[in-house]
Amino acid sequence: MNIYSALQIGDYHLNHCEDFLIIKSIGSHKLLCAVMDGCSTAMESQFASALTGKILRKICTGKSYEEMYRKNGQNPLEEELKDILKHLFNEMAAVKNALLLDEKELLTTLILLLYDQKENQGMVLCIGDGLVCINGKITEFENGNKPDYFAYHLKEDFENWYQKQTQIIIFDDLQDASIATDGIGTFSKMKKADAEENIHPVEYLCIDNEYYDSREMLFRKLKKLEHHYGMKPTDDLAVIRIIK
Repeated sequence: MNIYSALQIGDYHLNHCEDFLIIKSIGSHKLLCAVMDGCSTAMESQFASALTGKILRKICTGKSYEEMYRKNGQNPLEEELKDILKHLFNEMAAVKNALLLDEKELLTTLILLLYDQKENQGMVLCIGDGLVCINGKITEFENGNKPDYFAYHLKEDFENWYQKQTQIIIFDDLQDASIATDGIGTFSKMKKADAEENIHPVEYLCIDNEYYDSREMLFRKLKKLEHHYGMKPTDDLAVIRIIK
């Protein structure tokens, strides 16, 4: 199984990339991938996405230790993902209180992909905007550029909030999967192109297998889009792709 990732600042952003990503193993055969997109109109949104990613990394590390000592088998995938999200809510609420943060300092979208390599099953949960591609099928989540950020709900009952989530994809027999922030849909012609033919950046990044044998596959694709096709994302981009 090959795992690729790329993070790129959007051409319209000057100071910071407000997206973030993590890839973290949980125990011996589970993998958590996540991409975050900080709200550009909020406050220091690169902080919100990075903080979310680092808290998720901590949660995964703790769960790996739990798995070593657990005697009653593995949790079902959906239960595991829900528990990760609940831990994230609790940690974010604690950090918000400890640092006296404003809600606007915690606004970020979140796409979580949890994959069980042993069972070859997975689940994706999207909170806000973003794109998911599973075995060649592209699903775009778009909320009119007004994502319902999970930071809005940190004071609510988690169980009630979780039951309202509908942007969920459950899959098995994974061959190829990608998750990306909505920057993947913002590619535009930014300079004169060498190539005369057109290209679909989403399909090129999430479905096409060029540079499959390179660990830097996505970065090479981004460079080819820029220098050969004259295309760059105007918004920040975080993308993770798994090819089995």
